[in-house]
Amino acid sequence: MTDTDLGTAVIVYDDPGEGTVEKRVENENIAYFQDHWIVKLDEDAGGNDVVRRIPIQRVHYVERSVEEFETEVKTLRNQVESFAKNLQSSLLGGSDDADADARTQEPQRIEVEDGRSNE
Repeated sequence: MTDTDLGTAVIVYDDPGEGTVEKRVENENIAYFQDHWIVKLDEDAGGNDVVRRIPIQRVHYVERSVEEFETEVKTLRNQVESFAKNLQSSLLGGSDDADADARTQEPQRIEVEDGRSNE
């Protein structure tokens, strides 16, 4: 397996005990998920990753070096589309074939009665 350099990132955030912190990490050790930046800090004695979840409200900025900006944006778009598809599937049910059909068909109108009589 090749050792690919994915670049580095700098995250600047407010820590309650340390004040403003600037941490440099490899891009593979930082991710954004559920309104938090997740940063791998170390590994424990058992080989488990030790991570810090930083709420978005405490982050000043994240600066990343990437090989190609277009590739980074495409990856982000793919992640958002995948999340949206999973959310839609969870809420509405359905399979990939149903999703493909829904994208190619015109919107359907459904008449809904409000239960009141028209007197």
